[in-house]
Amino acid sequence: MFKKTILAISTLFLLNIVAPTLETKALTFDELPTKQTSKQWSVQVDKADQGKGLAKPKRGKFRTYSLEVDNIGKDILSAEIYMFRNEPNSTTKFSLFGCPGEEDCNKNHFDEATFLAKQLNDGIPYRFKNFLLAEKATEFEVEIIWTQKGSEGRPLKETFTFTAE
Repeated sequence: MFKKTILAISTLFLLNIVAPTLETKALTFDELPTKQTSKQWSVQVDKADQGKGLAKPKRGKFRTYSLEVDNIGKDILSAEIYMFRNEPNSTTKFSLFGCPGEEDCNKNHFDEATFLAKQLNDGIPYRFKNFLLAEKATEFEVEIIWTQKGSEGRPLKETFTFTAE
């Protein structure tokens, strides 16, 4: 009887030591929308739009969200928005979307950046209605690179990072 009690206590003690190290964190947004702001930008993550042709969440694989970026500062000349997620046990960040053809990206890159800037200057936010975020990700990063009117030759960059709680 005494040996069983010691064995049970030892097992519970070991489980209390090992269990916290096995715990993994995943990036989930308990309350949506969630927003971060700076002097220049407002970045908001919200529920994904649902509809025909849009991605749907897959339990154990990924969740879906929407993103809205708003220019709340000075007028800009060009803007680029990138989204990344991390991979556990890696320093590499993975882009959540890419360019379908490298040639197309290079040709239209400046036109798209200036068009986006005009849209943002006119008070129309950039809205990504539905994107996938891997459940194993613990960090979601939105990177904005822009040029300010009057300082065209000097790009500026700001990063908004949402992490697992």
